[in-house]
Amino acid sequence: MPSDHPLLIELTAHAAAVAHQAPHDSPCPCGAATLADRPDGTVVRHGDTVAKAHAMDADPGELTARMETATQLKDIFVTPLTPAPTHLHGRPVTFWPYGIPVDPDTPDAAPWEPAATLLAHLHRTPAPPNLPVMRGPLKAARAITRLRAEAPEHPATAPVLRAWSALPAWARAQAPMPGPPTLCHGDFHLGQLVHLPSGGGWRLIDVDDLGVGRPAWDLARPAAWFACGLLHGEEWARFLAAYRNAGGPAVPADGDPWPFLDTPARALTVQTAARMITKALAEARPLDDVETCVVDACARIASAKTPPAPAPAP
Repeated sequence: MPSDHPLLIELTAHAAAVAHQAPHDSPCPCGAATLADRPDGTVVRHGDTVAKAHAMDADPGELTARMETATQLKDIFVTPLTPAPTHLHGRPVTFWPYGIPVDPDTPDAAPWEPAATLLAHLHRTPAPPNLPVMRGPLKAARAITRLRAEAPEHPATAPVLRAWSALPAWARAQAPMPGPPTLCHGDFHLGQLVHLPSGGGWRLIDVDDLGVGRPAWDLARPAAWFACGLLHGEEWARFLAAYRNAGGPAVPADGDPWPFLDTPARALTVQTAARMITKALAEARPLDDVETCVVDACARIASAKTPPAPAPAP
């Protein structure tokens, strides 16, 4: 949206008010920046405070429950600055301390071990009784719905839809994966990790999809990137070993993890490809090398045998 959009102006003003604990009318040396601007999340920063306008269809009650959970897990999540969302232009708004994100330009320094350890600790934490379901499977189904609506004639759409159809019905049902309920992030990737300037190490961010589900979903994106050849085997091995060493319950402590990760990784591959296609179409450009690699992985999924039934919980 343009920089003079009322939502951005008011969101920035609210971030300044929370940062200074009062309206700030005089020129402020803190500076402000727009960190993200999407329909599902507009994020601005003022000094050490971040304000996020969530999607218009975000349920305020569910968002509050997710914020309460993050507040209780101070060693895993960044702690919200307010207990519940406010509202601007029909969108729930939450406030958070600023954290330093993972640097995409230094992939060799990516914090795979801290990320895996945080996920393992999250998955071992008993889920609060009022927490909604984890939204990962729902987001995959929505990505496919959008692909069908916006890019039905794109040449890459057909193999992605065939790969989606090749998944078992339970993976396409917009519902949690079968298995014992576990506290899950719901949308894990390295962009959901920040380092607090005040110290204390790495923390997870983004509670929009936090909920109860099957923990394999949180390992599915790095597993999918490894299977597509976009994540080096050494990095995948470090991530998986750290998760197991921290007692993560998504996979057994040793042995082959793929019976537990195969179907979620395939679903995340399809979701990623669908989003890449619609984004490239909106930007009126061809798919780049990475996007083509993910679509090619979908073609392999579509030609493979039907994935097995979900593995029992380890």
